Amino acid sequence: MTTLSSCTAIARDTARWQAIAAKTPEVATQTRYFQDNIGKVKSADDLVNNSRLFAYAMKAYGLGDRTYARGLMKQVLQQGVASSGALAHRLNDPNVLAFARAFDFARNGAQATGSSSLVKSVVDQFAQNALESDQGKQNPGVGLALYFQRKAPAIASVYGLLADRKLLQVVQTALDISPATAVMPIDQQAALLKKKIDIADFKDATKLQNLIARFAAQYDYKYGGASATGSSWSNAI
Repeated sequence: MTTLSSCTAIARDTARWQAIAAKTPEVATQTRYFQDNIGKVKSADDLVNNSRLFAYAMKAYGLGDRTYARGLMKQVLQQGVASSGALAHRLNDPNVLAFARAFDFARNGAQATGSSSLVKSVVDQFAQNALESDQGKQNPGVGLALYFQRKAPAIASVYGLLADRKLLQVVQTALDISPATAVMPIDQQAALLKKKIDIADFKDATKLQNLIARFAAQYDYKYGGASATGSSWSNAI
């Protein structure tokens, strides 16, 4: 299957695919531990010092490759998001900001993890990340496309795009922008992207899908359509 056909198959029934991801033994075990224990977390220290909860929460917000940065994330959580000068804003990473908003100990204190809606949101995002990760193992282009579809509408500026390497890769591939532009000063990169795209288009479902289709076509042209969608879960469908 091509990257586009794989993405289309998943997009037709995302909830079902996500549910399949949630039921895999590894994901189900991690989710159960999170649900049973997150309510005991009363501070940033508590979350960061529980490696299983911290890793789960970080993966849910697309930060799984940065679980080593405990000290930095502790500061992010302690400072909160109310001030524009807070670390969560200064890092200019939309995933870090979303993480800090979800676990807002600075504003909500010990009640920050007591919301059932928070638990559901984190669990759903973890399952979605598991889906994207599994699909990405079959075909990295599918994983990137699914990630872009989920994350791009929340991007507020080209700087947010530049801060997320996965989102940027999708745009660079779709618009045939050389990755070598990464050596340019950040403001020059931003100016280049502004000439090529309108971030507001990411909030338009049709325009978003058109960009993803363009990415998928370019990706398969460069790398070949190497995906058999959901092959590792084929018996569960």
